[in-house]
Amino acid sequence: MLRYAAIFFVIAIIAAVFGFTGIAVGAAEIAKILFYLFLIVAVVSLIVGLFNRRQE
Repeated sequence: MLRYAAIFFVIAIIAAVFGFTGIAVGAAEIAKILFYLFLIVAVVSLIVGLFNRRQE
C-alpha cells in the first residue's frame, strides 16, 4: 500500500512538472489517501501484535 502511495506521489510530481495540474491534483489526493490508510493499518497491526504478545 505504501508502494502505491509512493507511485501516485511520483506521478503527481511528474504531472505537475509538465503542467498537467488536474492529473497532478488527482494523483496527489490518491497518494494522500493511500498513505493515511497505510498508517491506520500499520498502527492497528502494531496494537494487535502487542496485545497478542501479552496474552502468550
